[in-house]
Amino acid sequence: MTPTEEGMDVPFPALTPAQRLHLDIYGYVVVPETLTADECGAMIEALQKLKRDLTGAGNPASRSQDQSTKVRGAGLANVNSTHHHFMRDIEQADPLFTAYITHPRMLGMAAETIGGEIRMVESNAHINSRAPGWETQDRSNCKYSFHRGIDVPYGSYTRHGLYHCNFVKTLTNLTELGPNDGGTVVIAGTHKMDLPPEQLIECAYQDRSLIHQVIAPAGSTLLFVEPLIHATGLLTSERERVIIITGYGPAQLPYWGDGELTAEFKAQIPASQHLLWHGRQNWNRRVKERTELMADADPRPFELGIWNQRH
Repeated sequence: MTPTEEGMDVPFPALTPAQRLHLDIYGYVVVPETLTADECGAMIEALQKLKRDLTGAGNPASRSQDQSTKVRGAGLANVNSTHHHFMRDIEQADPLFTAYITHPRMLGMAAETIGGEIRMVESNAHINSRAPGWETQDRSNCKYSFHRGIDVPYGSYTRHGLYHCNFVKTLTNLTELGPNDGGTVVIAGTHKMDLPPEQLIECAYQDRSLIHQVIAPAGSTLLFVEPLIHATGLLTSERERVIIITGYGPAQLPYWGDGELTAEFKAQIPASQHLLWHGRQNWNRRVKERTELMADADPRPFELGIWNQRH
């Protein structure tokens, strides 16, 4: 995309043909090396600080209407958990989180999947460790908190033979995800199945080869579409799992977090990111869709960088 008053320079296509095919078939794809080891380390440090600050503030609920109780706009979705800190509305909590949300590679992957202009609709992060009572879990027969974020008919369409979706997420694991580290699990292919989720989930439990688990080195990004049925995996290792997530939608969709951008933050938003943060208040959109599966991906490297100095 050529830089304009409403758009940043992001890669297009952002996915290789094989990555795009994987996304179309399964509803997700793991893209390696989107963040460097140093970037992951800095992000972990910032998230651990936010976790400590939230604990020190009395674990404020993210859904509270009182913004003054929150920590730099962020709150917790599960205020009573001791092993899982689900931090929501983190977009203003640290410049590194804002840099992730505006990372050109993340924006490019999301825009390609959505098929045009995008905006940020939610931001969050998870730090979780092994749950109490994990010893009683039968790994071969465990149940997951499967869900989907948008239904199939409203959430997706096909054009030029390729799948597009109106709600996508970039989930980057900042720590290594081995088989026992609780990586995201999905019921592969359900992003195209307009059937009751409970039926699809029951079928997956009958044939567990339908359930795919993310196993990936630190710095990898799981790009997935929200009609895909997914859940957090079973964490049984001694390691913490640290991930950061942004949800993106078409520019005309609203932000549906519970945060409120401060005047100070709004003043820092460059013109090229106005659409990303504020959206467009009508149903007209500027379509930009991949028209050819075998188109080469834009190979340019992108750093985490400084969010409001992008062009």
